[in-house]
Amino acid sequence: MNAPMIHPGWHLPQENIVHGVSLEMTAKDIESLDKAAGLIPKDIPIAVTFLAGESAEMRIAACKRIRLLGCEPMPHFSARRITSEHDFLEYLHAAVGEAGVRRCFVIAGDSAQPEGPYADSMALVRTGAFEQAGIKVIGIAGHPEGHPNMSPAQCLAVLREKCSEITARGMAPLIVTQFAFDAPHTLAWLAQLRREGIDAPVRLGVPGPAGIKTLVRFAARCGVGASTSVLSKYGISIGSLLGSAGPDKFLNELERGLGPEHGLVRLHFYPFGGLEKTAQWIADYARAH
Repeated sequence: MNAPMIHPGWHLPQENIVHGVSLEMTAKDIESLDKAAGLIPKDIPIAVTFLAGESAEMRIAACKRIRLLGCEPMPHFSARRITSEHDFLEYLHAAVGEAGVRRCFVIAGDSAQPEGPYADSMALVRTGAFEQAGIKVIGIAGHPEGHPNMSPAQCLAVLREKCSEITARGMAPLIVTQFAFDAPHTLAWLAQLRREGIDAPVRLGVPGPAGIKTLVRFAARCGVGASTSVLSKYGISIGSLLGSAGPDKFLNELERGLGPEHGLVRLHFYPFGGLEKTAQWIADYARAH
């Protein structure tokens, strides 16, 4: 499948691996975003999560602040948490009208049962609302270390179906992955994706620097493989959960392994240790490399 060419400049071998990264924040992180603003490159995408307890108004405010900073807001739409068609369309049109949103990220969400009419992310895509609102890019989730409720084959089939649907609607699919700790496994997953004919750009999820206990807790919550052997390669010792860890080893291994067979690739940072700390780490890594 050939997505619309609106991802120029991706995967240039001469680039530093942290060039053109994207970030993630919650609606409550506006103050942290302001403090980190001087470290964040202009034009990069910044995703705004869809969490329980944060209103649509809070998310729109975060998107507007991202736009004011010269970056590209990418709000999440959590299908099972959307209570009605009215709420969905109101949020979408406010994001476009007030924050100039051009890209959205759609997920099923972690609710066991839908709170409204949308059971999964495909149900949102098939409403036609995104393209009608002028959205150009739809982000979808990838799982290099597996999905708790689907086999690897099922995950690939779902990704292929979503990419095809988004492309058929005149938008560009973008795969944003769950964070991972195992670089060889991530590279193998990415190569398999391309062999299967899924050629959408991929942003590989990377946990920003954070306390080791925090990283392990998020890994357990998200179903990420965090065995002792994998974590030790990442630089984390299960025997000592004190201190903090950054993704230096993970990124170095990714950079050595990435090749043409992996297609269009960039990074997406999950700032578990805070936006300021993550933005500073990215800036320091870029200077050092």
